Amino acid sequence: MPRFDLPLPELRDYRPAVREPADFDDFWSATLAESRAAGGDVVVEPVATPLTLADAYDVTFPGFGGESVKAWLLVPAGADGPLPAVVEFNGYGGGRGLPFERLGWVASGYAHLFMDTRGQGSAWGSGGATADPHGTGPSFPGFMTRGIDAPEEYYYRRVYTDAVRAVDAVRSLPMVDADRVAVCGGSQGGGIAIAAAGLSTGLVAALPDVPFLCHFERAVGFTDSDPYQEVVRYLSVHRRAEDRVFETLSYFDGVNHAKRAQAPALFSAGLMDPVCPPSTVFAAFNHYAAADRSIEVYGHNEHEGGQAYQWAEQAAFLAARVG
Repeated sequence: MPRFDLPLPELRDYRPAVREPADFDDFWSATLAESRAAGGDVVVEPVATPLTLADAYDVTFPGFGGESVKAWLLVPAGADGPLPAVVEFNGYGGGRGLPFERLGWVASGYAHLFMDTRGQGSAWGSGGATADPHGTGPSFPGFMTRGIDAPEEYYYRRVYTDAVRAVDAVRSLPMVDADRVAVCGGSQGGGIAIAAAGLSTGLVAALPDVPFLCHFERAVGFTDSDPYQEVVRYLSVHRRAEDRVFETLSYFDGVNHAKRAQAPALFSAGLMDPVCPPSTVFAAFNHYAAADRSIEVYGHNEHEGGQAYQWAEQAAFLAARVG
């Protein structure tokens, strides 16, 4: 894939005006308050694994509307805490998989909570375990247009709320230091991490890697790759729905959430990325509110970004901030 977006010097200055609803903050305050008021317990159950240097737990916590969401928790074997924690969100279509698939954070001394993404987990990987018990109006296959008629019904309202409640859940655990919690994720997980950073307070870091779900109005018309193309195909049928669709998406745009995020942040972008074009990533990064922010750029990579190279950068960034 050749480079197709703005040159890097222009990307570094790219701060587009993005549609932002007047009731954005009220919408999210009410959404989170309702879900927290719904209650529900955080249930942590030990699970047997082949691991000898990490203890694994099957976690169920209350997400959107108090609905049960699954996660894996890994902690260093025998650790009594309080530990710094990393809450991680997954890429599009993937589930939480198996508890021993992701060992980098626990091997580095963190409690690691990996959140299942409701309704996903059947496109790749080792599967998911969380249903999305909500219907939807007319939509294109995938998740991008589910409930897109209104922000109250949109699929990512539930997912973003689950993410914030995952942060709440990990902070409630006795082995975790509630003041040293970070969020991370790649692609869809990166977009969710930005939203979690914008909707949560007191996070020690946010680590969005090649994030999805940013600058929708550019992305939908700029790339011919899925998942953004799901919206294109929906609009090609619902020909008069464009304004309504982008109004809904504005409540979930990573740019608007980045404007509110105060946690130190390390982003990444691939300059040849056709899935999450670099201009959409830089739009969120350049609007990110915290002064302590940086971005790693991979000039000859597509959506894979830096992979293990980026994880090493994240680990160093986070270690410098958890003390």
